This record gives sequence, structure tokens and C-alpha cells, in this order.
Amino acid sequence: MLRKAEALALCRAEHGDPFAVLGMHADSKGRLWIRTLQPGALAVSVIDAESGEEVLELPQRKLDGIPGASGFFEGSLLGRSKPFKYRLRILWSGGAQETEDPYSFPTIIGDLDAWLLAEGSHLRPFERLGAHLREIDGVKGVTFAVWAPDAQRVSVIGDFNTWDGRRHPMRLRRECGVWELFIPRLEAGACYKYEIRARDGRVLPHKADPYGFAAELRPSTASIVHGLPAKEKRRTIGASSQLDSPISIYEVHLGSWRRDENGGFLDWKHLAETLIPYAVDLGFTHLELLPISEHPFDGSWGYQPLGLYAPTARFGSPDGFREFVAACHRAGLDVIVDWVPAHFPTDEHGLARFDGQCLYEHADPREGMHQDWGTLIYNFGRREVFNYLVGNALYWIEQYGVDGLRVDAVASMLYRDYSRKHGEWVPNIYGGRENLEAVHFLRRMNEVLGTECPGAATYAEESTAWPAVSRPPSMGGLGFHFKWNMGWMHDVLDYIRHDPVHRRYHHHQLTFGLLYAFTENFVLPLSHDEVVHGKGSMIAKMPGDYWQKFANLRALYGFMWAHPGKKLLFMGGEFAQWNEWNDAGSLDWNLLDFPQHDGIRALIRDLNTLYRKTPALYEIDFDHHGFEWISANDSDNSIIAFLRRGKDPARVMLCVCNFTPVVREGYRIGAPGPGTYHERLNTDSQYYGGSNVGNPFGRVEAEPTPAHGREWSIALTLPPLATVFLEWEA
Repeated sequence: MLRKAEALALCRAEHGDPFAVLGMHADSKGRLWIRTLQPGALAVSVIDAESGEEVLELPQRKLDGIPGASGFFEGSLLGRSKPFKYRLRILWSGGAQETEDPYSFPTIIGDLDAWLLAEGSHLRPFERLGAHLREIDGVKGVTFAVWAPDAQRVSVIGDFNTWDGRRHPMRLRRECGVWELFIPRLEAGACYKYEIRARDGRVLPHKADPYGFAAELRPSTASIVHGLPAKEKRRTIGASSQLDSPISIYEVHLGSWRRDENGGFLDWKHLAETLIPYAVDLGFTHLELLPISEHPFDGSWGYQPLGLYAPTARFGSPDGFREFVAACHRAGLDVIVDWVPAHFPTDEHGLARFDGQCLYEHADPREGMHQDWGTLIYNFGRREVFNYLVGNALYWIEQYGVDGLRVDAVASMLYRDYSRKHGEWVPNIYGGRENLEAVHFLRRMNEVLGTECPGAATYAEESTAWPAVSRPPSMGGLGFHFKWNMGWMHDVLDYIRHDPVHRRYHHHQLTFGLLYAFTENFVLPLSHDEVVHGKGSMIAKMPGDYWQKFANLRALYGFMWAHPGKKLLFMGGEFAQWNEWNDAGSLDWNLLDFPQHDGIRALIRDLNTLYRKTPALYEIDFDHHGFEWISANDSDNSIIAFLRRGKDPARVMLCVCNFTPVVREGYRIGAPGPGTYHERLNTDSQYYGGSNVGNPFGRVEAEPTPAHGREWSIALTLPPLATVFLEWEA
């Protein structure tokens, strides 16, 4: 018979080693005992699994200190000395249940996995941690495993055990700090959390699973048993990571791209039926989704996630997301997902003080609290946290077939003094401001993806001058494939806001970006951050009257598509939405009934078409050989002209931008050589809502007249507030 102290500890959910006492055990005399804790049960019987016969009805033990029925059943098996397989038949007030005993099964995490988890080097920790549908010894059920090294006791609770922490306490694998349990006959769809008793005896708020693969829709917060999604077969290395491929990204917030007729979210199926053909029709090569990991607050846009391994329930099931990605691939679109490894919110069901201690975050708020967002910063120096995040990056690529990750807030990760005053931050071991642990994490994450998923790409949202962000770690870089060019974005948007009469004084903002354009593999981003919080929509930023606003925007888009670097445009910008982006509603699709707005969309479609079929515009984006200035200094007229080159020396594109509302007749521009220059796209075309000023028959012949230091030149009619693309036919 079990000692009273241990029985009481079980009944009070205070026992730290339930496998030592529950299940089948032999006493010092060789007698077999079976013990089970079933609070609320009326009776429990033991069934021989082979014969199906009842071999023992377990008496319920009365315990002083436990009022009423204890729920603790134990009994000895007379005449049996050898362990055997058995089931429990439990009589509840609502009926009978027959199941295997969770405490009759062996450990579920092997010694090698335990070693790798402890070391923080497990390549795929998500294959062992979390809830997994498994079959053990011929019995189907769910394995649970959660890292909580400082906990005194951890239990699985859920709708299958009335959320009672006494029913399914877990076993601690001390070598790795992981608690584990197999619950037989449990199926997919069950809601669950972890009840954790901290080292000091406090029972913490119930915690969702850090490795949960599905979750309830907010405001509910439970994890859902789902199991790992079947791996999506990814395409071999291709457009998603080749630097010499056309990449034009349509950035989307799924919750506000379009709403259903009742104002609710579209599900994955309807998004696949509407968003994918829309993006394909406009010629984009990639969809970038604002974070789709589970997050408690809609207003965070997903940038404060708590369920890093769970696609948000807002749009349906994880299987629905997997099929959405597959549908994108069938349509020829790559999928980039915004990924947030920098910080997490403080919600009590999440990672904060997960086992009563600062586990995922730093204990010192000078390191662990993000002052701008009131969130907690991951402790990148802790190997298990490091492993959790690196594994998550691999998870999205491998399990869902995502083609790339855009890593959010990289600058906030790289600097210990980011957005902090003097005395509010802790220097690194050398006394510097660089976050060396974060640097190591980012390099390792990129190395793992590069090795395991060589076709995947990573994009850094990094807003400082940190060197070699998009260079390999072997060269001292961070290992990203691409970096957002925040400097170009700020300069160009500031320039375009100025009235054209004043632009001559800001001409450098158009040209400065070319001084550093080839130091990184840049993406030119006109992202969601530029159309919220009072910044105005893209069309609202433009100066001038109604016509000039649209003309300015068309000229800007033309300049962007001509400029070296991959392209990114946030939804709504493709048809010049007047209102700032509102995450709580749909885009203003009714604007497409107006010719000027539909004209902007037609321009984006044609820009993407020209871009994708013209290697000179994308093949050599990150080397100076792909770009050549013709005229960079005509600030008085606010005109720039440059060449774009690809690998074929015979294919050259001359790009000319006029950022004043003045038509320039006979404007002479130096040319690379004799021949005909064909007008391939003119943003002032009537098809886009422009004034249709251009060159006769859409072509210009070069003349042996020197200009801009060149022997040959062309005399152009430059339309007002426009960008013109001219392809050279030698």
C-alpha cells in the first residue's frame, strides 16, 4: 500500500513523480499493485488486455485530509507476480469508460532526443515536443511533451479530463527538463493546456503549448491536438532564392484584404479562390503574408505571436493553410511568411514565466523587456530557446512548404541598446552594444535553412547600417538572402511628398541610394508600415491636384520597378486606395469603379509583365554591372536617366524619370550606342489615366550627337510626372 504522504500528494496534485507510484508496481514481497487517480469516479476495475476478463476491482482509498471520496484507487493482484497488459474500466456518473492506463507506458522521448534537446542542438525539436498523434504498443493516442525544467509538477489538462490537473500529471526527464505523457485513445481535435506547479508551490495560470500545432480562435486560448502536418513537397531551388530571378512581392494582411459579406474573415479556401488569382493576374511572383502564427490581439497584425507553431485559427485549420500554400504553388506563386522571433507578448497563457521562472525571456528587464511594444525579448543565449526558434523557422519551410521567411524587427534584435536610454541596457561581454547571442542565432537559423532547405529564402527587415546582412556567415554576414532597403524607401517617399517646384533641392534623395545599392541584396519595400499611423496612403502622400497625385504615384511606381532591387508593394497600393490601411475592415474595392484607380492597377500589371519578361531589369540587381547612370545630376528639371543591363549584353533598357509636371520636348539624353529605342512602357499612357504624351510611333532613333559624355544620343519627348522605359535595339 502506498504511503499516506504520497497518496495525499497525488490527490492534491503536488506529486512530482507520478510514474513512481501510479500504474503497476511490485512491492518488496513481489506482489503486484495497481494504482490510479480518478477524481470523481464511482468505481475502477482492472481488465486483462489479452483475455478481456476483469481481474480486480480497485478499492477507493479513504484519506484523512481529503474530504469525501479521494479518487485514489489501489489494490494488489493476488496470485499474479508477472506484469501484464491491462486496461482500466472506469465508472463515472454519466457512464463507463474503458482505456489503457497512461502510467503503464514507457518513456516517449528517446535518450538521443533527450540529449539533443538538453544540448539545444535538436534539428527538429517539434518532432518530439508538443502534442503528437502516435501509436505505442498497438494503442493509439497522443503524446505530450513540454519543456519546464523549474516546475515542481506539470499536468496535461483539457476537455477530456474536465481540466483537472490531478488526472494526468506528467513524468519529468530531468536530463533535458522535459515533462512527458502518453494519453491513450485521445484523438485529434481535443483542446488542452498545461497546469504547472512552480518551484515555490504556486499553481500558475494554465499555459498553452509552446509547440502547439493548432489553437482555439481568440478569445479562447487552448491548444488543440492536431499532430504534425504532412510535409508539403517543396519545389527545388528556383525563383524564391535565386538572386538573378524576378521577384515582385504582393504584401498582404489576410484579415483585411477582403472580408466576407458579414464582415468576417475569409477562410483559407476562399482566400485561395480570390487572392491567388488576383495576385497572379497582376503579375506578382510572390505573396508575402503578415504573420499567420497564432496571436491573441488582432490589432497587433500578428506581430505579437504566442503560438509560433500554430497557424492562426482566424482563417481555418492548419490543413487549410497547407492547402493554401499548395494552391499558390500550383498557380506559380511563391509564399513568404512574416516571422517574429524578436519578442512575444506578456499574456498569462503564453510563454512569460512559463514554469514560474523566466524561461524564454531574460530575467533582467534591461535585457528582457521591449520598451516600445511592452513585450518580452527572447533569451537567445539560452540553448533551449535558441533551439525552439531555429526549429520553428525550419518547421514553416518543411511542414507547410513555405518558400521564405521575412524576419521582423531584426534591428531590435541586433542591438542591446535598441530604443533604450543610457543605463537602461546591459552591455555584451566585451562592453559593446551588439547582441552577440542574437547574431549567433540569426546566423545559425540561416545556416540551418540553407542546409536543410536550400530553395528557401530569408528576408531581413533591418533598418540600420549593420554590415553584411545579406552575406554568408562564412564572410562575416548574417546569412540572409535579402534585406529590405529602408533607406531607399524613406528617401524616395520623402522626395515624392515635395511639390515638384521644390524637388530640385531634394534631388539627392533620388540618387543617394545608388551609392550603396550593391552592398546588400536589397528589396525595395513600400510596405504596410508606410500606410498606417497617420502616414497616409500611397496616393495621399502625393502632392498636387487630383490628376497630379495619380501621375506622381505612377511615376514613383515606374521608378521603383526600374531601380535595382526586388520589389514589394503592400495591398491597396496597387489601386491607389485613399484611406490609410485599416486592419479591422476590407480594402476599398469600390474604388476600382473609377478609371484613375483602375488605371493604377493596370500599370502595376504591366510593370510586372515588363519586369518579368525583361532580364535587364532583374538579372543583375546586386552588382554595379547591372546599372549605369546616363544622367544623375539634372536637378533643375528633376530628371534622371539610367541604363539597366542583364547577362545578355544585347538587351539593355534605358529608364527615364521626369518628376515635374512639365512636358520636355526634344530632351536630349546620352545613349549607349546607335540604333532604335523602343518605348516599352510609359506611365503617362492614357491606359493608366495619363495624358498620353510620348514619342511618335513609340520609338526614337539614336543620333551621332554627343550628350552626357557619350557619342550617341536620343531626343525624347518626356511626358509630365512620368517614367518611360525604352529598350535599345542596336
